[in-house]
Amino acid sequence: MDTQNWDIRKPAVNSEHGLVSAQNRQAAAIGAKVLREGGNAVDAAVTTAFALGVLEPWMSGIGGGGLMTLWQAKERSAHVIDFSMVASKALDPGAYPPVEGEGGDMFTWPAVHDDSNVLGYKSICVPGAVDGFGQALARFGTIGFDRALAPAIDLAERGVAVNWFTTLTLATAAAELARYPQAAGIFMPGGHPLAAPPNGAAAPHIHQPDLAATLRHLARNGPRAFYEGTLAAALVADMQAGGGFLTDDDLANYRAEIVSPLSFAYRDSVVHTTPGLTAGPTLRAALAYLATSLPVGAALDGAAFLANAQALQQAYQSRFATMGHAGDRNSCTTHICVVDGQGNMVSLTNTLLSRFGSKVVLPQSGVLMNNGVMWFDTRPGNPNSIAPGMRPLCNMCPTIVTRDGAPAFALGASGGRQIVSAVCQLISLLVDHGLTLEDAIHHPRLDMSGGPHVTLDSRLPADWMDVIAAKMPAKWAESSVYPVLFAIASAVARDTASGINTGVAEPSHPLSGVMAEAPA
Repeated sequence: MDTQNWDIRKPAVNSEHGLVSAQNRQAAAIGAKVLREGGNAVDAAVTTAFALGVLEPWMSGIGGGGLMTLWQAKERSAHVIDFSMVASKALDPGAYPPVEGEGGDMFTWPAVHDDSNVLGYKSICVPGAVDGFGQALARFGTIGFDRALAPAIDLAERGVAVNWFTTLTLATAAAELARYPQAAGIFMPGGHPLAAPPNGAAAPHIHQPDLAATLRHLARNGPRAFYEGTLAAALVADMQAGGGFLTDDDLANYRAEIVSPLSFAYRDSVVHTTPGLTAGPTLRAALAYLATSLPVGAALDGAAFLANAQALQQAYQSRFATMGHAGDRNSCTTHICVVDGQGNMVSLTNTLLSRFGSKVVLPQSGVLMNNGVMWFDTRPGNPNSIAPGMRPLCNMCPTIVTRDGAPAFALGASGGRQIVSAVCQLISLLVDHGLTLEDAIHHPRLDMSGGPHVTLDSRLPADWMDVIAAKMPAKWAESSVYPVLFAIASAVARDTASGINTGVAEPSHPLSGVMAEAPA
């Protein structure tokens, strides 16, 4: 039965100047302003990410972590900043006793008592975003940390207006938010989700004064003030008062890592993505399979999409069997893409993991914390099992693709296990089939996230779906605002010959958008 009655198209934005694509158009505008004032792609990406943590706190924030892949045009080199979350060294794996049933939110691990790996203080890992953003600016940026924080501070102080999408998001998490008084007081004052009023009346605002004070403290004292000093002590005190594992040493010893990307050839291009315990190795495995199963010059049809589905199926089987902190370490969510006028590119994914993460807002700091423990397999003895001091296997793979040593496009997505499917297909649509960036982002996709079935967007041609269903278990579903079934992707591209940049945002996400740097 159809549930949607529209066909939305978000045209690509083209510019001789820089572009920012983000899941929130207001945040993209903030990043574009940084470019207009002389900042580079890294400056804009970090500033946008901080703003997104206030504008869409259910997706990301300073209580989370992620990954950034960047391209430096002058040096013609790619780098990855890994600011993933890490389990506390004091974590006790016995604190997650198994119970009957399925849990793990989007990951469907076997359930544990009271969902303690998904909700509450015991689900929280050491956040990496603040140190990651600080290192990005120090190594590759041109603006100060305080400048990057300024728009987020202003938003947290003034408040963010509630719209219909805010209300939808709050409603989907209302029962869980209600369990945690600090979060409920911010996001559901009066005990119910804030709602945009009818008839154009003034909208209520989400105010986060404690978070604003924390951001001001960081702006004055720098990124390490999150991990050392009075703020760090307050974070630990609140965590331990709530029964969490975070310690002073966990924060003091945390460092984001600047590492070489996982780079490999695909057709006439080179893909630069994230190494280690990320989805980058899974993307490489899928594209390697696709390179052998999809002939060069193949038509864009059901057979091509079947090849994509089978490539992703093979890659995920390997991922689940081998990857994790106890497996092969070398083989192993708001998203932002930025390109500036000089051809520098950034693909950045930052996350709290679940919507509103752990649902815990720490009382003294106003920081909404992640639920990174959910990334771990709840079954003991597996490569990615819950363990102290370890990085869990994550699903992010912000990616940049180059041709002949020049940047071609940057892309990525949010959406948990759906991310690899979206990124792999978009690369294939652009590289194998020569679609424009606008046509690629609007093309219906499939999702093969490691389960028994491939999920097909119902807008795909019926004969394509028949070809796929004849070879593997398949089901169809409509792309919708909620639930998200095919990830939320974004991308930017650069035509080296003309110097024209192009940006696109996920058409199914109502707040996503691309903003261009206006001419000076």
